[in-house]
Amino acid sequence: MNRKQKLSTICVQGGWKPKNGEPRVLPIYQSTTFKYETSEQMARLFDLEESGYFYTRLQNPTNDAVASKIAELEGGVAAMLTSSGQAANFYACFNICEAGDHIVSATSIYGGTYNLLSVTFKKFGIECTFVDQEASEEEISKAFRPNTKLLFGEMLSNPGVMVLDVEKFARIAHNHGVPLIVDNTFATPINCRPFEWGADIVTHSTTKYMDGHATCVGGCIVDSGNFDWEAYADKYPGLCLPDESYHGLVYTKAFGKMAYITKATSQLMRDLGAIQSPENAFLLNLGLETLHLRMPRHCQNALRVAEWLESNEKVAWVSYPGLKNDKCHELAEKYLPNGSCGVLSFGLKGGRDVAIRFMDKLKLVAIVTHVADARTSILHPASHTHRQLSDEQLKEAGIAPDLMRLSVGIEDIDDIIADIKQALE
Repeated sequence: MNRKQKLSTICVQGGWKPKNGEPRVLPIYQSTTFKYETSEQMARLFDLEESGYFYTRLQNPTNDAVASKIAELEGGVAAMLTSSGQAANFYACFNICEAGDHIVSATSIYGGTYNLLSVTFKKFGIECTFVDQEASEEEISKAFRPNTKLLFGEMLSNPGVMVLDVEKFARIAHNHGVPLIVDNTFATPINCRPFEWGADIVTHSTTKYMDGHATCVGGCIVDSGNFDWEAYADKYPGLCLPDESYHGLVYTKAFGKMAYITKATSQLMRDLGAIQSPENAFLLNLGLETLHLRMPRHCQNALRVAEWLESNEKVAWVSYPGLKNDKCHELAEKYLPNGSCGVLSFGLKGGRDVAIRFMDKLKLVAIVTHVADARTSILHPASHTHRQLSDEQLKEAGIAPDLMRLSVGIEDIDDIIADIKQALE
């Protein structure tokens, strides 16, 4: 009988299905191009009449196996790898938006994504309205316009670690006939699968926990296959009307549930080219093989650190959904019962200056731009990742000027706490 495999098995064996005599380990197909016997075979590939490989910018066997594994982990129908998480969010939105369109997004999102939606998309003629994700459905609904094409949020916000109420956001999106896109980078499908709560498209910066070792930058878009584009054909002409660059092909008619990812690959990747290299996809796959082992350890360590900080008199505040008195604890219990992630944020009494002095005293914990890998690291967003935002914008994004983002790794918990303790003293 066919039974669904558990996530831990998919992490190890999903995506790459070797045939008799083929390598057990996913190979790196380090080739830009692929050979065919006849001109006709190649022509059919270029017309999207046949699937196959002809140029790595569009498809590569290594990348496809890894994308397939991530799609399986998320419970989606198809996925596409990109060169970075930023590229994934850009493609995910731009695949269904064009000049004159509008996006609604939660305010509590990564600074780079906030900038992408608020500044860069404006240059494309696409506007974005930001909403407080904790506001009521009625309040958030006021941000929608007739030309709104999607609603966007982060499952766990970076760096504030706020939990998105996915069911509420999905209801709002679907009431307005648009898909909900959720960035699931911090939770990963090990701790939450947003499709099960009504999300339509999921994005990842695979650079973080999926790779887990800070070796390669990458991104991924996964489609649930659940959003009915044809029910809103006038709103999504790119998917539901003929594409003249492919002899009038209509994606929804030709590819059904695969329409969204097929369009993103054959149109956006063709023209913009932010591809993940096969070697990076290979390294990402090695990370995915231990994702189910690493995530529980990250969560376990982070909770211990959060509890320790909470009890320390020099600490002003701690934000971590695993803490019982955290404002997002109830949502975390609902959406992330097995743990959220290894990232927490906190502030010290004395504010920004004390925070910077504390960080400079750390020895085991490193000051790095990165987050969510095996090693414990720290960052002061107001000075580093979010320094392009004004104090007003920082507050809107839920980032206090004294906020430090601590990414708790998988080292021994006693060593992590000892380092924080000596730096505080």
